[in-house]
Amino acid sequence: MRMGEQTGNHKRIRRVLLAARLVRHWLTAEPQEQVASAPGADKPLKFSYGGQAVMEGVMMRGAYNMAVAVRDPKGQIVIHEQPINAALYRGRISKIPFIRGLTMLWDSLGLGTRALMWSADIALGEEEDVSFNGPLGIGTLVVALAFGIGLFFLLPAAVSNLIENLLGMGPGTEFLANLMEGVIRLVLIIGYIWLIGRMEDIARVFRYHGAEHKTINAYEAGAPLTTDEVARFPLEHPRCGTGFLLVVAVISVLVFSVLGRPPFIWLLLSRVLLIPVIAGIAYEYIKFTAARMDRPWVRVMVAPSLALQRLTTNQPDASILEVAIVALQRVLESERAHLPGAVAPTPAEPEEAAAPAR
Repeated sequence: MRMGEQTGNHKRIRRVLLAARLVRHWLTAEPQEQVASAPGADKPLKFSYGGQAVMEGVMMRGAYNMAVAVRDPKGQIVIHEQPINAALYRGRISKIPFIRGLTMLWDSLGLGTRALMWSADIALGEEEDVSFNGPLGIGTLVVALAFGIGLFFLLPAAVSNLIENLLGMGPGTEFLANLMEGVIRLVLIIGYIWLIGRMEDIARVFRYHGAEHKTINAYEAGAPLTTDEVARFPLEHPRCGTGFLLVVAVISVLVFSVLGRPPFIWLLLSRVLLIPVIAGIAYEYIKFTAARMDRPWVRVMVAPSLALQRLTTNQPDASILEVAIVALQRVLESERAHLPGAVAPTPAEPEEAAAPAR
């Protein structure tokens, strides 16, 4: 085999392996929708924000802008910023219950995916001919979406239907069958997260996830955004999107129980068609509890979500914390620029921060 052919095959294998990594990253990504009231430069600054760990970095989103900070192979922090959809996050649709959840979750999926694609490109370093912003990126997203729906919705329905037939469960046992399906779904979610968390690249993403939580916890507490200060804060956060998966598993039991247990084909079809309904209800539940964390009964309700976060967050070191801090600071600058009397900055092109990895 000629040298050129070997090089071409190596690059194709490299693309496939990186795409596989990206699928795992995408499936561990989480919806982000959080509201904070924290100190600004001159007066309290209240804005909607979210965060997500990406490959070697963190994405933060505000009400006006999103910023992604990624550590490149040379140890520099590379930053990308872009505006977000004003109608979804600040318009009338953001005030309509259930509908706002679907639109914001869909948009956050798009933002998170673009952030993942961009971070993957940065992580490639000098291999500039490999890009996840074209057909490879679209194909990766389609595979990840199909895999997620198949594993977490269709497989539990099929397995529970099989058990239902084997046990001869008849009329009057519909809720029990749907409960069994929900338990299977929850076991698959927890098992999947635990399993991929053993992989080195995903374990590292979970460190960035922990850094994202620590940074937001520090900001909400009014602490200085330095690595030493941020490191003192907990890994768990009450509005973490990991809890969204748990809420979906519980709500799916209730929603599917309304339909009973239709014939097998309709059973599978209903699991796909009702995903938006379940997601909209889950979004409102998380928004409701997030606004009432000062009440003891709400803290009891979110305790399982906090416990689940132990599977998706790892302790970050100072260099990882630094990346999360840079991403949040860029978002804060954008939010403050939109305060009355301020001048909004133009979204920056990708740039390198001065700080190398320590």
